[in-house]
Amino acid sequence: MTQESKKQLYRDPQNGKVAGVCAGLATYFGWEPWLVRVMVASGILLGMGWFVVIYIAGWFILDKKPKQSKLFNSGGNSNTNNAYTNSNNQSVDDESIKVKAKIWQAGEPPKQAFHDIKRKFTKLEGQLRTMERYVTSPEFSLSREINKL
Repeated sequence: MTQESKKQLYRDPQNGKVAGVCAGLATYFGWEPWLVRVMVASGILLGMGWFVVIYIAGWFILDKKPKQSKLFNSGGNSNTNNAYTNSNNQSVDDESIKVKAKIWQAGEPPKQAFHDIKRKFTKLEGQLRTMERYVTSPEFSLSREINKL
């Protein structure tokens, strides 16, 4: 089993309201966080006090969700002369786009997902055009000839 295919239960304080237990449960089950919060609040209001005990236990037992590193943030080339290096260090978003089929599932509505995918491809196309422009330039040919010496 690879690291990505394992599902682990974490607290998610960045997306949570109190300690991130509901947000972590929502991520684990693939639901919207608001739905888990409504279920927990309803359970507490309907007299199921053990929800509070379970929430507090989850707060202390569950680890915080590790921060994900961006794949494209660190540029492998430190040469600032290259025309294909982006001057403002914009990176392509490496987060996946999840489309929800049902209202309680986590993800984006299909229309929003389409716009996000279109935005990502437009950004990638711009980066590809910049790289192609550099590779076909006389500057690239000259630097390649100098490196051969």
